[in-house]
Amino acid sequence: MISLRQLTIRYADAVAPTLRDVTLEIDEGELVVVVGRTGSGKSTLLGALNGHVPHFTGGTVHGSVVVAGRDTATHRPRDLADIVGVVGQDPLAGFVTDTVEEELAYGMEQLALPPATMRKRVEETLDLLGIADLRAAPLRDLSGGQQQRVAIGAVLTTHPRLLVLDEPTSALDPTGAEEVLATITRLVHDLGVTVVIAEHRLERVLQYADHVLDVVDGQVRSGSPAEIMRTSRIAPPVVELGRWAGWSPLPVSIRDARRAAAPLRTALSHTSASKVYVTSSTVDPAGGDINPASRGYGQGPAAPGLTAHRVRVDYGRVRAVADVSVAFAAGRITALMGRNGSGKSSLLWALQGSGPRTGGTVRLPDGSDPRDLKPAERRRRVVLVPQNASDLLYLESVAAECHCADADSGHATGHTAALLETFAPGIPPERHPRDLSAGQQLALVLAVQLSAAPDVLLLDEPTRGLDYPAKAALTTTLRALAAQGQPVVVSTHDVEFVADCADEVVVLAEGELIAQGPSAEVVAASPAFAPQLAKVLAPHPILTLAQLQQALPQGDSR
Repeated sequence: MISLRQLTIRYADAVAPTLRDVTLEIDEGELVVVVGRTGSGKSTLLGALNGHVPHFTGGTVHGSVVVAGRDTATHRPRDLADIVGVVGQDPLAGFVTDTVEEELAYGMEQLALPPATMRKRVEETLDLLGIADLRAAPLRDLSGGQQQRVAIGAVLTTHPRLLVLDEPTSALDPTGAEEVLATITRLVHDLGVTVVIAEHRLERVLQYADHVLDVVDGQVRSGSPAEIMRTSRIAPPVVELGRWAGWSPLPVSIRDARRAAAPLRTALSHTSASKVYVTSSTVDPAGGDINPASRGYGQGPAAPGLTAHRVRVDYGRVRAVADVSVAFAAGRITALMGRNGSGKSSLLWALQGSGPRTGGTVRLPDGSDPRDLKPAERRRRVVLVPQNASDLLYLESVAAECHCADADSGHATGHTAALLETFAPGIPPERHPRDLSAGQQLALVLAVQLSAAPDVLLLDEPTRGLDYPAKAALTTTLRALAAQGQPVVVSTHDVEFVADCADEVVVLAEGELIAQGPSAEVVAASPAFAPQLAKVLAPHPILTLAQLQQALPQGDSR
Protein backbone atom coordinates (compact mmCIF):
# COMPACT_ATOMS: atom_id res chain seq x y z
CA MET A 1 0.00 0.00 0.00
CA ILE A 2 2.78 2.45 0.99
CA SER A 3 6.41 2.20 -0.06
CA LEU A 4 9.15 4.63 1.01
CA ARG A 5 12.60 4.23 -0.55
CA GLN A 6 15.63 6.14 0.77
CA LEU A 7 13.40 9.12 1.55
CA THR A 8 15.29 12.26 2.62
CA ILE A 9 13.52 15.59 3.12
CA ARG A 10 15.29 18.87 3.78
CA TYR A 11 13.46 22.17 4.12
CA ALA A 12 14.91 25.40 2.78
CA ASP A 13 17.58 26.93 5.04
CA ALA A 14 17.42 23.92 7.40
CA VAL A 15 20.71 22.89 8.96
CA ALA A 16 19.93 19.18 8.66
CA PRO A 17 17.33 17.03 6.90
CA THR A 18 14.06 16.55 8.77
CA LEU A 19 13.96 12.93 7.55
CA ARG A 20 17.00 10.90 6.44
CA ASP A 21 17.17 7.72 4.36
CA VAL A 22 13.76 6.40 5.42
CA THR A 23 12.90 3.03 3.88
CA LEU A 24 9.81 1.15 4.94
CA GLU A 25 6.72 -0.71 3.73
CA ILE A 26 3.16 -0.47 5.09
CA ASP A 27 0.72 -3.15 3.98
CA GLU A 28 -2.94 -2.65 3.19
CA GLY A 29 -5.27 -2.88 6.19
CA GLU A 30 -2.65 -2.01 8.81
CA LEU A 31 -2.97 0.48 11.64
CA VAL A 32 0.39 2.18 12.11
CA VAL A 33 1.20 4.58 14.96
CA VAL A 34 3.97 7.15 14.50
CA VAL A 35 5.76 8.21 17.70
CA GLY A 36 8.52 10.68 18.46
CA ARG A 37 9.43 13.87 20.28
CA THR A 38 7.64 17.11 19.42
CA GLY A 39 9.26 18.44 16.23
CA SER A 40 10.98 15.14 15.41
CA GLY A 41 9.50 14.98 11.91
CA LYS A 42 6.27 13.04 12.45
CA SER A 43 4.13 15.62 10.65
CA THR A 44 6.64 15.75 7.79
CA LEU A 45 6.42 11.98 7.42
CA LEU A 46 2.64 12.14 7.34
CA GLY A 47 2.69 15.04 4.90
CA ALA A 48 4.85 13.06 2.51
CA LEU A 49 2.19 10.35 2.23
CA ASN A 50 -0.23 12.58 0.30
CA GLY A 51 2.28 14.83 -1.45
CA HIS A 52 1.67 17.82 0.81
CA VAL A 53 5.42 17.61 1.37
CA PRO A 54 6.98 19.04 -0.76
CA HIS A 55 4.30 20.28 -3.19
CA PHE A 56 2.94 22.81 -0.66
CA THR A 57 5.65 23.02 1.98
CA GLY A 58 8.62 23.32 -0.36
CA GLY A 59 11.97 21.74 0.39
CA THR A 60 14.12 19.15 -1.31
CA VAL A 61 13.13 15.50 -1.54
CA HIS A 62 15.38 12.59 -2.44
CA GLY A 63 14.09 9.04 -2.77
CA SER A 64 10.50 8.06 -3.43
CA VAL A 65 7.05 7.79 -1.84
CA VAL A 66 4.59 5.48 -3.60
CA VAL A 67 0.99 5.19 -2.34
CA ALA A 68 -1.32 2.63 -3.96
CA GLY A 69 0.93 2.62 -7.02
CA ARG A 70 1.07 6.42 -7.37
CA ASP A 71 4.36 8.24 -6.96
CA THR A 72 3.88 11.45 -4.97
CA ALA A 73 6.67 13.09 -7.00
CA THR A 74 4.40 13.12 -10.05
CA HIS A 75 1.01 13.13 -8.28
CA ARG A 76 0.01 16.25 -6.37
CA PRO A 77 -2.34 16.03 -3.35
CA ARG A 78 -5.37 16.61 -5.55
CA ASP A 79 -4.34 13.59 -7.63
CA LEU A 80 -4.40 11.45 -4.49
CA ALA A 81 -7.61 12.83 -2.99
CA ASP A 82 -9.67 9.79 -3.98
CA ILE A 83 -7.41 7.36 -2.10
CA VAL A 84 -5.81 9.40 0.73
CA GLY A 85 -7.77 11.19 3.46
CA VAL A 86 -5.91 13.55 5.81
CA VAL A 87 -6.96 15.05 9.16
CA GLY A 88 -4.55 17.70 10.42
CA GLN A 89 -3.75 18.97 13.90
CA ASP A 90 -5.94 22.08 13.57
CA PRO A 91 -9.44 21.08 12.41
CA LEU A 92 -10.72 24.65 12.06
CA ALA A 93 -7.94 25.52 9.62
CA GLY A 94 -9.08 22.73 7.31
CA PHE A 95 -12.78 23.56 7.17
CA VAL A 96 -14.09 25.05 3.92
CA THR A 97 -17.84 25.30 4.62
CA ASP A 98 -20.03 26.79 7.35
CA THR A 99 -22.01 23.95 8.93
CA VAL A 100 -21.37 20.37 10.00
CA GLU A 101 -23.56 18.75 7.35
CA GLU A 102 -22.05 20.85 4.56
CA GLU A 103 -18.52 19.97 5.68
CA LEU A 104 -19.28 16.24 5.71
CA ALA A 105 -20.61 16.48 2.16
CA TYR A 106 -17.91 18.74 0.71
CA GLY A 107 -15.28 16.09 -0.01
CA MET A 108 -17.82 13.88 -1.74
CA GLU A 109 -18.98 16.82 -3.86
CA GLN A 110 -15.42 17.27 -5.11
CA LEU A 111 -15.35 13.60 -6.08
CA ALA A 112 -18.69 14.00 -7.93
CA LEU A 113 -20.47 11.26 -6.02
CA PRO A 114 -24.22 10.80 -6.62
CA PRO A 115 -26.49 12.83 -4.27
CA ALA A 116 -28.16 9.68 -2.90
CA THR A 117 -24.76 8.22 -1.96
CA MET A 118 -23.71 11.48 -0.36
CA ARG A 119 -26.86 11.71 1.77
CA LYS A 120 -26.50 8.11 2.95
CA ARG A 121 -22.84 8.54 3.93
CA VAL A 122 -23.51 11.81 5.73
CA GLU A 123 -26.19 10.16 7.87
CA GLU A 124 -23.97 7.14 8.58
CA THR A 125 -21.08 9.35 9.64
CA LEU A 126 -23.24 11.58 11.85
CA ASP A 127 -24.40 8.50 13.73
CA LEU A 128 -20.96 6.88 13.75
CA LEU A 129 -19.32 9.84 15.46
CA GLY A 130 -22.26 10.79 17.68
CA ILE A 131 -22.74 14.26 16.19
CA ALA A 132 -26.22 13.92 14.65
CA ASP A 133 -27.54 16.69 16.90
CA LEU A 134 -24.92 19.05 15.46
CA ARG A 135 -25.78 18.62 11.78
CA ALA A 136 -26.91 22.24 11.32
CA ALA A 137 -24.48 23.78 13.81
CA PRO A 138 -22.00 26.44 12.59
CA LEU A 139 -18.50 24.96 12.65
CA ARG A 140 -17.02 27.97 14.45
CA ASP A 141 -19.51 27.59 17.31
CA LEU A 142 -18.38 24.05 18.14
CA SER A 143 -15.96 23.13 20.90
CA GLY A 144 -12.47 22.02 19.89
CA GLY A 145 -13.36 18.37 20.41
CA GLN A 146 -16.53 18.65 18.37
CA GLN A 147 -14.61 20.30 15.55
CA GLN A 148 -12.13 17.43 15.57
CA ARG A 149 -14.92 14.87 15.24
CA VAL A 150 -16.33 16.76 12.27
CA ALA A 151 -12.88 16.91 10.63
CA ILE A 152 -12.51 13.15 10.97
CA GLY A 153 -16.04 12.61 9.69
CA ALA A 154 -15.43 14.81 6.63
CA VAL A 155 -12.61 12.47 5.63
CA LEU A 156 -14.46 9.25 6.44
CA THR A 157 -17.35 10.12 4.11
CA THR A 158 -15.04 9.86 1.08
CA HIS A 159 -14.13 6.24 2.00
CA PRO A 160 -10.38 6.63 1.51
CA ARG A 161 -8.04 3.63 1.14
CA LEU A 162 -5.41 5.40 3.26
CA LEU A 163 -6.37 7.49 6.27
CA VAL A 164 -3.67 9.79 7.69
CA LEU A 165 -4.37 11.40 11.06
CA ASP A 166 -2.20 13.89 12.92
CA GLU A 167 -3.12 13.99 16.64
CA PRO A 168 -6.71 12.84 16.00
CA THR A 169 -7.76 12.55 19.67
CA SER A 170 -5.90 15.52 21.15
CA ALA A 171 -9.07 17.58 21.68
CA LEU A 172 -11.41 14.72 22.53
CA ASP A 173 -12.57 13.64 25.97
CA PRO A 174 -11.65 10.05 26.93
CA THR A 175 -15.02 8.60 25.96
CA GLY A 176 -15.09 10.49 22.67
CA ALA A 177 -11.55 9.35 21.89
CA GLU A 178 -12.47 5.73 22.51
CA GLU A 179 -15.46 6.05 20.17
CA VAL A 180 -13.38 7.60 17.40
CA LEU A 181 -10.61 5.03 17.76
CA ALA A 182 -13.16 2.21 17.77
CA THR A 183 -14.53 3.61 14.52
CA ILE A 184 -11.05 3.80 13.00
CA THR A 185 -10.31 0.24 14.12
CA ARG A 186 -13.49 -0.99 12.45
CA LEU A 187 -12.39 0.67 9.20
CA VAL A 188 -9.12 -1.23 9.41
CA HIS A 189 -10.55 -4.64 10.26
CA ASP A 190 -13.84 -4.55 8.35
CA LEU A 191 -12.95 -2.52 5.25
CA GLY A 192 -9.21 -3.01 4.97
CA VAL A 193 -8.45 0.71 5.20
CA THR A 194 -4.80 1.51 5.95
CA VAL A 195 -4.47 4.01 8.82
CA VAL A 196 -1.38 5.98 9.83
CA ILE A 197 -1.70 7.95 13.08
CA ALA A 198 0.74 10.35 14.70
CA GLU A 199 -0.32 10.66 18.33
CA HIS A 200 1.35 11.84 21.53
CA ARG A 201 -1.27 10.27 23.81
CA LEU A 202 -0.03 6.75 23.23
CA GLU A 203 -2.05 5.44 26.15
CA ARG A 204 -5.07 5.84 23.88
CA VAL A 205 -3.87 4.30 20.62
CA LEU A 206 -0.95 1.95 21.21
CA GLN A 207 -3.08 -1.09 21.97
CA TYR A 208 -4.70 -0.86 18.51
CA ALA A 209 -1.44 -0.63 16.54
CA ASP A 210 -0.14 -3.35 14.22
CA HIS A 211 3.18 -1.55 13.82
CA VAL A 212 4.92 1.46 15.34
CA LEU A 213 7.20 3.92 13.55
CA ASP A 214 9.63 5.63 15.95
CA VAL A 215 11.03 8.89 14.54
CA VAL A 216 14.32 9.87 16.18
CA ASP A 217 16.71 12.49 14.81
CA GLY A 218 15.26 12.20 11.32
CA GLN A 219 15.52 8.43 11.15
CA VAL A 220 12.65 5.96 11.46
CA ARG A 221 12.59 2.58 13.22
CA SER A 222 9.77 0.18 12.42
CA GLY A 223 8.58 -2.75 14.47
CA SER A 224 5.87 -4.23 16.67
CA PRO A 225 4.52 -2.06 19.53
CA ALA A 226 6.26 -4.12 22.22
CA GLU A 227 9.54 -4.16 20.30
CA ILE A 228 9.65 -0.40 19.71
CA MET A 229 8.38 0.51 23.18
CA ARG A 230 11.15 -1.50 24.84
CA THR A 231 13.67 1.28 24.04
CA SER A 232 11.59 4.23 22.79
CA ARG A 233 12.11 7.58 24.50
CA ILE A 234 8.36 8.15 24.17
CA ALA A 235 6.24 5.66 26.12
CA PRO A 236 2.87 5.64 27.91
CA PRO A 237 2.59 4.95 31.68
CA VAL A 238 1.69 1.28 31.26
CA VAL A 239 4.90 0.72 29.29
CA GLU A 240 6.94 2.65 31.86
CA LEU A 241 5.43 0.37 34.51
CA GLY A 242 6.41 -2.71 32.52
CA ARG A 243 9.97 -1.46 32.09
CA TRP A 244 10.30 -0.74 35.82
CA ALA A 245 8.83 -4.10 36.75
CA GLY A 246 10.97 -5.95 34.19
CA TRP A 247 8.01 -7.65 32.52
CA SER A 248 8.52 -9.67 29.35
CA PRO A 249 6.77 -9.50 26.99
CA LEU A 250 6.24 -5.80 27.55
CA PRO A 251 2.50 -5.01 27.90
CA VAL A 252 1.01 -2.24 25.76
CA SER A 253 -2.60 -2.57 26.94
CA ILE A 254 -4.39 -2.30 30.27
CA ARG A 255 -5.55 -5.92 30.05
CA ASP A 256 -2.05 -7.34 29.56
CA ALA A 257 -0.57 -5.09 32.24
CA ARG A 258 -3.26 -5.99 34.77
CA ARG A 259 -2.57 -9.69 34.28
CA ALA A 260 1.14 -9.13 34.86
CA ALA A 261 0.55 -6.85 37.85
CA ALA A 262 -1.07 -9.41 40.16
CA PRO A 263 2.10 -9.68 42.34
CA LEU A 264 2.27 -5.89 42.60
CA ARG A 265 -1.32 -5.68 43.82
CA THR A 266 -0.60 -8.41 46.37
CA ALA A 267 2.45 -6.53 47.62
CA LEU A 268 0.42 -3.33 47.89
CA SER A 269 -2.19 -5.16 49.96
CA HIS A 270 0.51 -6.21 52.40
CA THR A 271 1.78 -2.65 52.79
CA SER A 272 -1.56 -0.83 52.86
CA ALA A 273 -1.86 -1.08 56.64
CA SER A 274 1.46 0.65 57.28
CA LYS A 275 1.84 3.02 54.34
CA VAL A 276 -0.23 5.98 53.29
CA TYR A 277 -0.44 6.58 49.58
CA VAL A 278 0.37 10.15 48.65
CA THR A 279 -1.57 12.29 46.22
CA SER A 280 -0.01 13.35 42.95
CA SER A 281 0.71 16.81 44.31
CA THR A 282 3.32 15.52 46.78
CA VAL A 283 5.42 13.55 44.32
CA ASP A 284 7.64 15.08 41.67
CA PRO A 285 8.31 13.40 38.27
CA ALA A 286 11.52 11.86 39.58
CA GLY A 287 9.76 10.23 42.50
CA GLY A 288 11.00 12.56 45.25
CA ASP A 289 8.92 14.41 47.80
CA ILE A 290 7.79 17.98 47.46
CA ASN A 291 7.45 19.90 50.70
CA PRO A 292 3.70 19.79 51.45
CA ALA A 293 3.88 23.05 53.35
CA SER A 294 5.02 24.84 50.21
CA ARG A 295 1.82 23.73 48.48
CA GLY A 296 -0.60 24.64 51.25
CA TYR A 297 -0.92 21.17 52.78
CA GLY A 298 -0.75 20.58 56.49
CA GLN A 299 -1.54 24.22 57.25
CA GLY A 300 -5.31 24.14 57.30
CA PRO A 301 -7.51 25.34 54.43
CA ALA A 302 -5.62 26.88 51.53
CA ALA A 303 -6.05 30.61 50.94
CA PRO A 304 -8.50 31.52 48.18
CA GLY A 305 -6.84 32.58 44.95
CA LEU A 306 -9.72 32.93 42.52
CA THR A 307 -13.38 32.51 43.40
CA ALA A 308 -16.47 32.29 41.23
CA HIS A 309 -20.00 32.68 42.58
CA ARG A 310 -23.01 31.61 40.52
CA VAL A 311 -21.22 32.28 37.24
CA ARG A 312 -23.51 31.89 34.25
CA VAL A 313 -22.65 32.05 30.55
CA ASP A 314 -25.28 32.07 27.81
CA TYR A 315 -24.89 32.05 24.04
CA GLY A 316 -28.32 33.04 22.84
CA ARG A 317 -30.64 30.31 24.05
CA VAL A 318 -27.78 27.95 24.89
CA ARG A 319 -26.61 27.95 28.51
CA ALA A 320 -22.94 26.95 28.48
CA VAL A 321 -22.26 27.53 32.19
CA ALA A 322 -25.10 27.20 34.70
CA ASP A 323 -24.62 29.02 38.02
CA VAL A 324 -21.22 27.54 38.86
CA SER A 325 -19.75 28.44 42.25
CA VAL A 326 -16.20 27.27 42.85
CA ALA A 327 -13.02 28.44 44.60
CA PHE A 328 -9.58 27.82 43.14
CA ALA A 329 -7.12 27.82 46.01
CA ALA A 330 -3.84 29.69 45.97
CA GLY A 331 -0.90 27.31 45.66
CA ARG A 332 -3.00 24.51 44.16
CA ILE A 333 -3.31 23.12 40.66
CA THR A 334 -6.93 22.42 39.76
CA ALA A 335 -7.92 20.35 36.75
CA LEU A 336 -11.17 21.26 35.02
CA MET A 337 -12.59 18.16 33.34
CA GLY A 338 -15.71 17.03 31.54
CA ARG A 339 -16.85 15.82 28.15
CA ASN A 340 -16.56 17.98 25.04
CA GLY A 341 -19.06 20.84 25.14
CA SER A 342 -19.53 20.68 28.91
CA GLY A 343 -18.66 24.38 29.36
CA LYS A 344 -15.00 24.22 30.42
CA SER A 345 -13.66 26.77 27.94
CA SER A 346 -16.61 29.10 28.51
CA LEU A 347 -15.97 29.01 32.25
CA LEU A 348 -12.26 29.76 31.77
CA TRP A 349 -12.96 32.82 29.61
CA ALA A 350 -15.55 34.02 32.12
CA LEU A 351 -12.97 33.66 34.91
CA GLN A 352 -10.37 35.55 32.89
CA GLY A 353 -12.78 38.42 32.31
CA SER A 354 -12.54 38.71 28.53
CA GLY A 355 -15.29 36.24 27.74
CA PRO A 356 -19.05 36.65 28.08
CA ARG A 357 -20.62 36.33 31.50
CA THR A 358 -24.38 36.54 31.80
CA GLY A 359 -24.42 36.52 35.59
CA GLY A 360 -22.43 35.88 38.73
CA THR A 361 -19.19 37.29 40.10
CA VAL A 362 -15.48 36.44 39.91
CA ARG A 363 -13.05 37.69 42.54
CA LEU A 364 -9.27 37.86 42.78
CA PRO A 365 -7.67 37.79 46.27
CA ASP A 366 -7.77 41.60 46.46
CA GLY A 367 -11.52 41.57 45.77
CA SER A 368 -11.32 42.90 42.23
CA ASP A 369 -13.24 41.35 39.36
CA PRO A 370 -11.05 40.58 36.30
CA ARG A 371 -13.82 41.86 34.03
CA ASP A 372 -13.50 45.34 35.60
CA LEU A 373 -9.74 45.60 35.05
CA LYS A 374 -8.18 47.46 32.14
CA PRO A 375 -7.21 45.03 29.35
CA ALA A 376 -3.45 45.44 29.87
CA GLU A 377 -3.70 44.84 33.62
CA ARG A 378 -6.11 41.93 33.12
CA ARG A 379 -3.70 40.21 30.70
CA ARG A 380 -0.88 40.63 33.19
CA ARG A 381 -2.74 39.41 36.26
CA VAL A 382 -4.93 36.64 34.80
CA VAL A 383 -3.30 34.83 31.91
CA LEU A 384 -5.33 32.43 29.76
CA VAL A 385 -3.63 30.20 27.20
CA PRO A 386 -6.39 29.22 24.73
CA GLN A 387 -6.86 25.96 22.84
CA ASN A 388 -5.65 27.55 19.60
CA ALA A 389 -2.39 28.80 21.02
CA SER A 390 -1.22 30.09 17.63
CA ASP A 391 -3.73 32.94 17.97
CA LEU A 392 -1.26 34.57 20.40
CA LEU A 393 1.73 34.42 18.01
CA TYR A 394 2.16 37.44 15.75
CA LEU A 395 5.90 38.13 15.25
CA GLU A 396 8.17 36.92 12.45
CA SER A 397 10.38 34.46 14.32
CA VAL A 398 10.63 32.37 17.47
CA ALA A 399 13.49 34.57 18.66
CA ALA A 400 11.39 37.72 18.21
CA GLU A 401 8.55 36.23 20.27
CA CYS A 402 10.99 35.31 23.04
CA HIS A 403 12.74 38.70 23.02
CA CYS A 404 9.40 40.51 23.16
CA ALA A 405 8.27 38.35 26.10
CA ASP A 406 11.53 39.05 27.96
CA ALA A 407 11.10 42.78 27.43
CA ASP A 408 7.45 42.80 28.50
CA SER A 409 8.12 40.78 31.65
CA GLY A 410 11.36 42.56 32.59
CA HIS A 411 13.52 39.45 32.38
CA ALA A 412 17.03 39.28 30.98
CA THR A 413 17.31 38.27 27.35
CA GLY A 414 17.21 34.48 27.04
CA HIS A 415 14.82 33.78 29.91
CA THR A 416 11.85 32.88 27.69
CA ALA A 417 14.05 30.98 25.24
CA ALA A 418 15.40 28.86 28.10
CA LEU A 419 11.86 28.12 29.25
CA LEU A 420 10.92 27.14 25.69
CA GLU A 421 13.87 24.75 25.54
CA THR A 422 12.48 22.84 28.52
CA PHE A 423 9.15 22.29 26.74
CA ALA A 424 10.30 21.66 23.14
CA PRO A 425 14.07 21.49 22.75
CA GLY A 426 15.82 22.25 19.50
CA ILE A 427 13.43 24.74 17.88
CA PRO A 428 15.51 27.01 15.57
CA PRO A 429 15.22 30.61 16.82
CA GLU A 430 14.96 31.94 13.27
CA ARG A 431 11.94 29.71 12.45
CA HIS A 432 8.65 31.51 11.78
CA PRO A 433 6.05 30.56 14.43
CA ARG A 434 3.55 29.62 11.70
CA ASP A 435 5.99 27.02 10.38
CA LEU A 436 6.12 25.18 13.72
CA SER A 437 4.11 22.08 14.51
CA ALA A 438 1.04 22.54 16.70
CA GLY A 439 2.96 21.15 19.68
CA GLN A 440 5.87 23.52 19.11
CA GLN A 441 3.50 26.48 18.77
CA LEU A 442 1.87 25.56 22.06
CA ALA A 443 5.26 25.23 23.75
CA LEU A 444 6.24 28.69 22.49
CA VAL A 445 3.01 30.28 23.74
CA LEU A 446 3.40 28.60 27.12
CA ALA A 447 6.95 29.92 27.42
CA VAL A 448 5.86 33.45 26.44
CA GLN A 449 2.90 33.52 28.82
CA LEU A 450 4.62 31.87 31.77
CA SER A 451 7.58 34.24 31.55
CA ALA A 452 5.30 36.98 32.92
CA ALA A 453 4.63 35.04 36.16
CA PRO A 454 0.92 36.02 36.29
CA ASP A 455 -1.16 36.18 39.48
CA VAL A 456 -3.55 33.53 38.09
CA LEU A 457 -2.80 31.08 35.31
CA LEU A 458 -5.61 29.52 33.25
CA LEU A 459 -4.75 26.89 30.64
CA ASP A 460 -7.14 25.41 28.08
CA GLU A 461 -5.94 22.01 26.83
CA PRO A 462 -2.24 22.86 27.36
CA THR A 463 -0.93 19.37 26.55
CA ARG A 464 -2.28 19.15 22.99
CA GLY A 465 0.69 18.31 20.80
CA LEU A 466 3.09 17.84 23.73
CA ASP A 467 4.99 14.58 24.20
CA TYR A 468 5.56 12.94 27.59
CA PRO A 469 8.89 14.70 28.40
CA ALA A 470 7.37 18.06 27.46
CA LYS A 471 4.38 17.37 29.71
CA ALA A 472 6.73 16.46 32.54
CA ALA A 473 8.52 19.78 32.03
CA LEU A 474 5.17 21.60 32.04
CA THR A 475 4.21 19.81 35.26
CA THR A 476 7.43 20.93 36.92
CA THR A 477 6.83 24.53 35.81
CA LEU A 478 3.23 24.59 37.01
CA ARG A 479 4.23 23.13 40.37
CA ALA A 480 6.87 25.83 40.76
CA LEU A 481 4.26 28.50 40.06
CA ALA A 482 1.82 26.93 42.50
CA ALA A 483 4.56 26.71 45.13
CA GLN A 484 4.84 30.50 44.87
CA GLY A 485 1.17 30.79 45.83
CA GLN A 486 -0.43 31.14 42.42
CA PRO A 487 -3.70 29.37 41.63
CA VAL A 488 -3.39 27.32 38.46
CA VAL A 489 -6.49 26.08 36.61
CA VAL A 490 -6.08 23.61 33.76
CA SER A 491 -8.93 22.55 31.49
CA THR A 492 -7.91 19.21 30.03
CA HIS A 493 -8.97 15.79 28.75
CA ASP A 494 -5.49 14.41 29.47
CA VAL A 495 -6.09 12.08 32.41
CA GLU A 496 -2.42 11.10 32.69
CA PHE A 497 -1.42 14.74 32.97
CA VAL A 498 -4.07 15.24 35.67
CA ALA A 499 -2.79 12.22 37.60
CA ASP A 500 0.75 13.61 37.50
CA CYS A 501 0.04 17.29 38.03
CA ALA A 502 -3.31 18.18 39.59
CA ASP A 503 -4.07 18.57 43.29
CA GLU A 504 -7.81 18.86 42.80
CA VAL A 505 -10.32 18.09 40.06
CA VAL A 506 -13.53 19.91 39.15
CA VAL A 507 -15.88 18.10 36.77
CA LEU A 508 -18.49 19.87 34.64
CA ALA A 509 -21.44 18.35 32.75
CA GLU A 510 -23.90 20.36 30.67
CA GLY A 511 -22.49 23.52 32.23
CA GLU A 512 -23.07 22.38 35.81
CA LEU A 513 -20.51 21.47 38.47
CA ILE A 514 -21.09 17.79 39.29
CA ALA A 515 -17.94 16.76 41.19
CA GLN A 516 -15.07 18.37 43.05
CA GLY A 517 -12.33 16.94 45.24
CA PRO A 518 -8.76 15.65 45.46
CA SER A 519 -7.54 14.28 42.15
CA ALA A 520 -6.85 10.82 43.59
CA GLU A 521 -10.49 10.50 44.68
CA VAL A 522 -12.23 12.02 41.65
CA VAL A 523 -10.31 10.46 38.76
CA ALA A 524 -9.79 7.04 40.33
CA ALA A 525 -13.53 6.72 40.89
CA SER A 526 -14.33 7.36 37.23
CA PRO A 527 -13.94 4.65 34.56
CA ALA A 528 -13.57 7.37 31.92
CA PHE A 529 -11.11 9.64 33.76
CA ALA A 530 -8.99 7.01 35.54
CA PRO A 531 -5.34 6.97 34.40
CA GLN A 532 -3.70 3.77 33.20
CA LEU A 533 -1.98 2.79 36.45
CA ALA A 534 -5.16 3.32 38.46
CA LYS A 535 -6.86 0.73 36.24
CA VAL A 536 -3.92 -1.67 36.37
CA LEU A 537 -3.49 -1.48 40.17
CA ALA A 538 -7.14 -1.09 41.27
CA PRO A 539 -8.43 -1.19 43.97
CA HIS A 540 -5.26 0.43 45.28
CA PRO A 541 -5.30 4.25 44.96
CA ILE A 542 -2.13 4.54 42.88
CA LEU A 543 -2.22 6.99 39.97
CA THR A 544 1.40 7.25 38.84
CA LEU A 545 4.59 5.23 38.68
CA ALA A 546 6.24 7.66 41.11
CA GLN A 547 3.56 6.87 43.70
CA LEU A 548 4.04 3.14 43.15
CA GLN A 549 7.79 3.45 43.58
CA GLN A 550 7.23 5.28 46.85
CA ALA A 551 4.75 2.70 48.09
CA LEU A 552 6.88 -0.26 46.95
CA PRO A 553 10.60 0.47 47.15
CA GLN A 554 12.66 -1.45 44.63
CA GLY A 555 12.84 -5.09 45.54
CA ASP A 556 9.53 -5.31 47.46
CA SER A 557 7.83 -7.26 44.68
CA ARG A 558 7.89 -7.48 40.93
